Amino acid sequence: MSAWAGRAAAAERAVHTRHLRWLPGLLDTRLGRPSWPGSGQLQWHYWWQAHLLDCMLDAYQRAPTQWRREAIAALVRGVRLRNLTGWVNNYYDDIAWLGLALQRTATLTGLRKPGALDAIMRQLRFGRGPGGGMRWRVDDDFVNVPATGPAAIFYARRGNLGIATSLVDWMLEYLIDPDTGLIFDGARVNPDGSVRSIEPAIYSYCQGVLLGACVELGTATGAARWWEQAESTVQAVAEHLTDGGVLRGHGGGDGGLFTGILVRYLAVAARALPDGKVASRLVLDSAEAAWRNRGVADGGPVFGPEWTVPARPPAPGLPERDLSVQLSGWMLLEAAAVLAGDDPS
Repeated sequence: MSAWAGRAAAAERAVHTRHLRWLPGLLDTRLGRPSWPGSGQLQWHYWWQAHLLDCMLDAYQRAPTQWRREAIAALVRGVRLRNLTGWVNNYYDDIAWLGLALQRTATLTGLRKPGALDAIMRQLRFGRGPGGGMRWRVDDDFVNVPATGPAAIFYARRGNLGIATSLVDWMLEYLIDPDTGLIFDGARVNPDGSVRSIEPAIYSYCQGVLLGACVELGTATGAARWWEQAESTVQAVAEHLTDGGVLRGHGGGDGGLFTGILVRYLAVAARALPDGKVASRLVLDSAEAAWRNRGVADGGPVFGPEWTVPARPPAPGLPERDLSVQLSGWMLLEAAAVLAGDDPS
């Protein structure tokens, strides 16, 4: 086992030990509790569970074992039972993330949920905003990258390249910052499709899903423009969203997942781009910093929201307590384990 694979395994054990629980009375289920220490039983973060599933799939891909496959099946079962409205909810970003994780589940483990994917597809069809992108949630006029990006990746992986292309083209037409090359968060859109206003916040999440969608379309079509946009996004991230070569975080709560999402697609880009060295270094340098600044608690390492800053012991009010923050750390180490084999330095 390589050093990075061992570190990824340590992060995996820590999340399993501290955060995985079963639904009351249902021992064949699993869910990730959103905070530790603390029960968090009444909180329901649907999209965090989708990223927990993706992390568990990363670990299965690294070392496929029966107990990992069973844990993946139990988490899928737990999500379905806990989400009282079936497989979907009213947030299009949430359901796109679960769709992506379920696609990977089928590909890697053979555990297929065609009914779930069909339900997600049906719901996503209603999410197209006037003009092109995906609404953030049902009946909203906010059309944003956090929903449009993962939906584009989802459609591309299903072979619906026309829809995926139109989604990405909408983002590129309206939301690229001409000064930095980064992509803004989203836009308020009128019923006729015209853009009323731009939400100019810059999040690592948005760069990650734009990058992931461009890589999927580049791989599927071979069109040079997708590779050029992917390379441009990686360079913009390296220039504007790092401190000393380490990716910046976005605090706790939902923001705790944002840079982990960027890492996931930087790792994909590093292996797909003709020259993926910049993307690879961003991941590996961030992983070095996160590991160097890790804390220790019951079960294993603890990661902070900023990988350049020493992690604090998890406690109420601190982002280190959040499952989202720990999942980003785990994602980062899994990505480093994959890329370290491509970069012996």
